[in-house]
Amino acid sequence: MASALGRLARLSVLRRGRASPLTRSDGQGMAVTSRRTAVRTSSGAILPKPRKTAFGLFRIAVVVVPFLYVGTQISKNFAALLEEHDIFVPEDDDDDD
Repeated sequence: MASALGRLARLSVLRRGRASPLTRSDGQGMAVTSRRTAVRTSSGAILPKPRKTAFGLFRIAVVVVPFLYVGTQISKNFAALLEEHDIFVPEDDDDDD
């Protein structure tokens, strides 16, 4: 969450120029107020909470299973290639007692 707020702060600084995110009030008291444009509108109203996307077990499986399968196939093919070129060949241990 902190990194997201940092990115929002950097983006708001880029949009406004190199102004400080803290602004001084025009009164005599020199009070410092912070601008958090990500949580309020320009009129000062607080924005509603962002909608959360529910990640179910099905969505996780749709992403994880294909990548596990592809990784397995790549590993199997690479192991066969190494063995074919005699780069890595497991030793045959004859354990005849």
